[in-house]
Amino acid sequence: MTPLRCHSYFITAFSITLKLPSTTHLHRPGCSSIAYGASEEIGPFRINKNASSLFLNKYSWNKEANILFLESPAGVGFSYTNTSSDLKDSGDKRTASDALRFLVRWMSRFPQYKYRDFYISGESYAGHYVPQLAKKIHNYNKNHHDPIINLKGFMVGNAVTDNKYDNIGTVEYWWTHSIISDTTYKSITSSCNFTLPKFGEKCDNAINYAWSNEFGEIDQYSIYTPSCNKSSSNVNVTSSSRLKNTLVRRRVSGYDPCVERRAEKYYNRPDVQHAMHANYTGMIPYKWTACSDVLLENWKDSDFSMLPTYKKLIAAGYRIWVFSGDTDSVVPVTATRLSLSHLNLTVKTSWYPWYVNGQVGGWTEAYDGLTFATVRGAGHEVPLLQPERGFLLFESFLAGKNLPRS
Repeated sequence: MTPLRCHSYFITAFSITLKLPSTTHLHRPGCSSIAYGASEEIGPFRINKNASSLFLNKYSWNKEANILFLESPAGVGFSYTNTSSDLKDSGDKRTASDALRFLVRWMSRFPQYKYRDFYISGESYAGHYVPQLAKKIHNYNKNHHDPIINLKGFMVGNAVTDNKYDNIGTVEYWWTHSIISDTTYKSITSSCNFTLPKFGEKCDNAINYAWSNEFGEIDQYSIYTPSCNKSSSNVNVTSSSRLKNTLVRRRVSGYDPCVERRAEKYYNRPDVQHAMHANYTGMIPYKWTACSDVLLENWKDSDFSMLPTYKKLIAAGYRIWVFSGDTDSVVPVTATRLSLSHLNLTVKTSWYPWYVNGQVGGWTEAYDGLTFATVRGAGHEVPLLQPERGFLLFESFLAGKNLPRS
């Protein structure tokens, strides 16, 4: 790709979310950045409905920067490990270390990208991956007199940030958007202690009731658009011992609410894998899937809160943007705002609406060390539901400019 503005932009992997409350917290890693970021959101191509060919993405982010999509952690998508036991011993720490090791080796293999302005981005559980990797790079650079990774900042969307405040803010979103009843809201808020590693049986029962009886067949990642009703992945579970193994498959909305199926069909084609130099040796014996159940079920460590990491990286002077699609009920805007409020940052530019083509694209506020923005009408995958607004967000982030007021 032709380098623009000398940027080299790196995007990490995505996450899945449990259908019912796990005994720890609601969000887990394990999904492919190729399936979502590259194929549905910001990559140069999209997959046609019959998964037979590709078409150009008008709002691809690689128009502004070189983009590297990383399948992370090992075991996601086309990434693999020669030691199968690694798949049952993954976690936040290993993911960050592996990603840093990959980047150093990648830069050595492609030295023309060394020293360029470098940014990291991701969404959902990448709210852990991205700042954790940024911290790893920061520490690595401090210990090397000639650092080749010229990290300038990072951007995360609908990002898992803090277990306690995320969960409180999520329940608030459900109630204020009429997804759950007053009774259920009071039951959850009175019985759930989100500071504990286990929520408790009463809390599990209250959230189970909301999902089973009040949510309805909506796309929780984009509550105002059609859901993929033909999906067989909605499994009703009544036993709390089975909660950890119960998933909501990524069902995305827009023109085709079942768009994830395209990726799974397309990337399992032998001709596609051969063209991508992916699994052409047959090292991956299983079918390509957008998400990895094995990683989900065996995740070993997960930071309770990313706020201390944010504080360290803000103090180091990196450019940090956090954004939220406002129709996502999984990692909703209320959760992110509540988490970020506990950074206690000084407001530099007060809350205002930003615009795209004469329409409000969302709202934003800039703080001392961090910018927060909402994207109006977007769900969990902002560039899928609102590609033009997502593209302008990315442009503004790279340029280091406030979002336009008019």
